[in-house]
Amino acid sequence: MLVFRGLSQTAPSSTVLTIGNFDGVHLGHRALLARLKAAAAAEGLPPTVLTFEPHPREFFAPESAPTRLTTLREKLELLADDGVALTYVCPFNARFAALSAGEFIERVLVDTLRVRHLIIGDDFRFGAKRSGDFTLLQEAGTRLGFRVEAMDSVLLDGTRASSSAVRAALAEGRLEDATRLLGRPYSIDGRVVHGDRIGRQLGFATANIRIKHERPPLLGVFAVEVHGIDGRTLPGVANLGFRPSANRVVRPLLEVHLFDFAADIYGAHLNVRFLHKLRDEMKFPDFDALKAQIAADADAARTYFKL
Repeated sequence: MLVFRGLSQTAPSSTVLTIGNFDGVHLGHRALLARLKAAAAAEGLPPTVLTFEPHPREFFAPESAPTRLTTLREKLELLADDGVALTYVCPFNARFAALSAGEFIERVLVDTLRVRHLIIGDDFRFGAKRSGDFTLLQEAGTRLGFRVEAMDSVLLDGTRASSSAVRAALAEGRLEDATRLLGRPYSIDGRVVHGDRIGRQLGFATANIRIKHERPPLLGVFAVEVHGIDGRTLPGVANLGFRPSANRVVRPLLEVHLFDFAADIYGAHLNVRFLHKLRDEMKFPDFDALKAQIAADADAARTYFKL
């Protein structure tokens, strides 16, 4: 997948385009991307995505913006996995936010992205004060030479597949529901770094994974699968949080104990998939109590995996 940062580069050809934040790339997004790929294949044009960094709500109201499901890197990897050929990452700043709906259509969609066919979600709004809508896009398309279609929301057992629904499921520990909404287990990427070796002292060596999420959408202890080591899928138990009982940290830390594994993986970039929540983080009175609970967590995760 070819990625352009900003809107200074004109698309190399006409495009079949969709637009959105795509946080989490859930089943609703993936249905939209499937339609995008089909339309692009029919027209012999690249399936193209316009997305934003930061999320518009982070720009307008950072104190109340939702927790991100995916970092930009994770989102781009997921878009590439779903067959997107070209992605524009548009900086969402004061200048962009001030564009009128008409300016957005002519400068961004037509002049830069060379849109031939636009596919949007049924709730898409754009332009300053969210003044642009589907009707305005249709009128502009007739005048400027591109087609527009809208996709209905995807419902799963009556629940709309949305980033908000995924966030709620993760925050409440309903990982199976989150998996159903995403079409895959929720995961976080990160690189293995050196830690303080507390895990070894407790009898459970851990891979300390540096993550980019400042406010991860889930916290606690989980049964996980880890990908990124020699093409293998490795089961384990993970703690994601602030370690209230052992050298508390100010940024969330992801620590993973891999079962029956002892290789040196410092520097490896791993993908950790969260399958089942075991418990919330808690503070223990001493190391012996903490060690006993970690052993119980490992046993519970092994039971989950039927190991």
